[in-house]
Amino acid sequence: MKHEYWEIVQAMPAAEMADLMRRFEDLGLYGVWAPQLHAPPFPAMAAAAMVTKRLKIGSGIALAFTRSPMETALNALDIDRLSGGRMVLGLGTGVREWNERAYGVMYGKPVGHLREVLTTVRAIIEKGNTGELGQIDGQYHKLDLRSFNPGRKPVRSSIPIYVPALFERTVILAGEVADGLLGHPVWSLKWITDQAARLEKTLDAKGRKRNDFHVNLWNYAAISKDRKQAIDDMRGTIAFYSSIAQYQKYYAAHGFGAEANAVIEAAARKATTAMLKAVPDEMVTKFAIAGTPDEVRDRISKMWEYADSMTLSPPQHFIPSARLAEYRTAIVETLYKH
Repeated sequence: MKHEYWEIVQAMPAAEMADLMRRFEDLGLYGVWAPQLHAPPFPAMAAAAMVTKRLKIGSGIALAFTRSPMETALNALDIDRLSGGRMVLGLGTGVREWNERAYGVMYGKPVGHLREVLTTVRAIIEKGNTGELGQIDGQYHKLDLRSFNPGRKPVRSSIPIYVPALFERTVILAGEVADGLLGHPVWSLKWITDQAARLEKTLDAKGRKRNDFHVNLWNYAAISKDRKQAIDDMRGTIAFYSSIAQYQKYYAAHGFGAEANAVIEAAARKATTAMLKAVPDEMVTKFAIAGTPDEVRDRISKMWEYADSMTLSPPQHFIPSARLAEYRTAIVETLYKH
């Protein structure tokens, strides 16, 4: 495979998992991400680790605030052991409402909170077996680790930690303390360019080299000879993300604030048709990849100017499952095999 691509995996019956991972390795994929949506990512990661030999195994992403830093670190160490050193820990904030209402945890100031969790998790991973840990007196976590010892030497002295970002402050956080950056699935080309420049500036200020840092750009892709069909099928995914009130300022920065507000309003009324109607074609193609194979390859080539690896997913929302499968196949045929 010419470029490094990741795929998404969630928990499934063991035989299905083994078959899917074999196909991913046969395709020459770089890695698999297990997301934390309605389940923790670590069980699926462990299963994937046990039936693969080469794929990177990443949490894409694990919510940083829904479990203690200790539990996150120990999960990462175990997955790294199971996989023989292929673990990548993606840690992110998620949206406030999901954290506070669904998980019942404190969100606080998300960037500062994420920085504290990341540095604590890293300390446990790297120093947990050396006797160097002491008391951690953070704003969100107070831990006494003076007597902590996992009893086993880790597979590696360090596990790479990636931070996902939509807004600028999280890009800066990634450049300051993380090993990699996961671009948000609805980053536009302009936003990618702007954030790449911001990342370079941050790394330079910290005396870090871009070559030692990994950027994974994540986006949704609908590839079809029928351009209109591709755009129409991607509209629901853009509507879903536009309905998240916490993201409204992102769309406003691109000139789509009124459209995002209309989607948020329609979502509150559970009016799916109105949500979709509020998203114009230009909004779809700004924030997602939708079009003919040649159009998609052109868009992807521009993204590769900034990416070390890429994760592409078919449209996920308000689309028939059969159509979703067609788009997944189109990604394989158009991009993985070329």
